[in-house]
Amino acid sequence: MTTNPAHPASRTAPASAAAPAARPARLALVGDRSPNVRAHQRVPRLLRALRDRHGLAVEGYWIPTPDAEVPGAVAGFDAVWLLPGSPYRSEAGALAAVRTAREQGIPFLGTCGGFQHALLEYARTVCGLADARHAENDPDGAGEAVLIAPLACSLVGHEGRLRTAPGSLAERLLGSRESVERFHCAYGPVPGLLPQLEAAGLRFTGHDPDGAVRVAELTAHPFWLATLFQPELSGDGTVPHPYVRGLAEAAVTRTAQSNSRMESRFDEESPSRPVHSGHTGEKIRTSSL
Repeated sequence: MTTNPAHPASRTAPASAAAPAARPARLALVGDRSPNVRAHQRVPRLLRALRDRHGLAVEGYWIPTPDAEVPGAVAGFDAVWLLPGSPYRSEAGALAAVRTAREQGIPFLGTCGGFQHALLEYARTVCGLADARHAENDPDGAGEAVLIAPLACSLVGHEGRLRTAPGSLAERLLGSRESVERFHCAYGPVPGLLPQLEAAGLRFTGHDPDGAVRVAELTAHPFWLATLFQPELSGDGTVPHPYVRGLAEAAVTRTAQSNSRMESRFDEESPSRPVHSGHTGEKIRTSSL
């Protein structure tokens, strides 16, 4: 895929203006790590590019979805990224990670399956749609409202045009109203339930040319963005997509603003394995590409 010229990240960018942190920002990478998921294989390269190209000190730690069910599993991190790779081993763990980030103001990015489960968490927790379901997780559920269903035309391996809403976070990060993005999904939101999510405060700020939802955000949150496409697959991974860079910048800012509180939640005697509420995460080594 050719790097989209509309992305500011396709040009050499200056180091982030975010305040310097006393330690690297810690990013919870929630998902069931697999060598067969291309997005997972891109992560080390992206972390290295964030550091070397943009001066953003971010460390990534894998949190399998069953581990994310542990109360407080991601609460001590500076950002949460719910990565592709659904169906997840634990729907409950994926939803718990989304809820923690949303309720505690932790910068959040959900991509592909992460987008789908971010909407599912919002529907169930905020909108009271307890029966809302993801058809991939529960294809035979009876009498329940389907929020995420198979797409009429699969987007696996496709590129598609994105149009963002004026003044939205989605637009500001891209620096453009339109872009071309890489998809790898076969499920998407059902339009019928989306007005209830909008009425409860979720904003849909990115659509395809036919009006299908592709991006969601929460304006009252420090950084909360979910995309049906996969920004981690933009280009060759050496130039992070603006949405990935935006998450890292938000994480670094959070670290700088709350360093003392964060330090008390981690075992600094073993910085390569942060501990919170009895949970450990596997650190990503940026040299392992």
